[in-house]
Amino acid sequence: MGDDVTTPAVIQPSFAHRAEYAALRGAVAAMQRLSFTHASKLGARIGALGYAPLEIRRAVAERQLAAALPERSPEDVARIARASYAHLGRTSIETAILPSYAPAEIVNLFDEVHGWSIVEERLARGNGLIMVTGHLGNWELGGAYIAARGVPIDAVARHMANPLFDRYLTRTRQRIGMTVVHDNDAVRRVPRSLRSGRAVAFLVDQGAVGLASSWVPFFGRFAKTPRGPAVFALRLGTPIVFGVALRRPSGRFALYFEPIEAEDTGDRDADVERIVAEYTRVLERWVRLAPEQYLWQHRRWKHQRPGTPPELGDPL
Repeated sequence: MGDDVTTPAVIQPSFAHRAEYAALRGAVAAMQRLSFTHASKLGARIGALGYAPLEIRRAVAERQLAAALPERSPEDVARIARASYAHLGRTSIETAILPSYAPAEIVNLFDEVHGWSIVEERLARGNGLIMVTGHLGNWELGGAYIAARGVPIDAVARHMANPLFDRYLTRTRQRIGMTVVHDNDAVRRVPRSLRSGRAVAFLVDQGAVGLASSWVPFFGRFAKTPRGPAVFALRLGTPIVFGVALRRPSGRFALYFEPIEAEDTGDRDADVERIVAEYTRVLERWVRLAPEQYLWQHRRWKHQRPGTPPELGDPL
């Protein structure tokens, strides 16, 4: 797979970690007394504070947006960026309260589901299923829906800086029916899950510690992108499906699935590059449809391919 896999040292929680975690648990306890709609609206107000007055990574979000969508006016860029902060706040709060919802309640949060038959047909082949998505819409809710429908699913995830947050999010995912596989352990555990017929979900718009990466175009700029899903698909004969859970104006959700072709031509390197480029292209298409629901706060082009001209490099 490329990178060496090492087991990270156990991080002991600091006083600051404990204080942050206590604040989180208190906030979640309060939110769980609210309806999903009211908790989501409160999350939007909290998230909006990150744009103004706090301006947390605001310059990052606006510069990346302007570079990715050059046809948009400065006013439109600012509007989309502001909306993305509110959306991130909603998503964070919704994720925090999801464990208090029964599977039927999670399914009921969706007005529309398109392409579920694709998921069922690919799973029926018996080689497991690779799900790919990005930080678009409510990606955690999308995974929760799949688990609520009775599909055994693993989620490949990165460790968080705060070890208490990390353990909490792992427990949260487990309570909604997902098994967490940290990326440093993915090379060992993912093939085992796929061979047993499970689905494995990957976020494919951030680099991963334990998985090698490819440079593929994303909004016209080369972005370092995890190639693990493509490698696993070719090595194990596992189908790939892209999924995204988008928020509707009503506050409810629509879920979309579409297949990603993983043809094995015998040229492994070329096949991997083509598949990585394809699921990145599909993600870009969906981001263009709902840019307000994307995580523009993450520096997607921070790592640069050697020899990249300045005008196509990191927009920061």
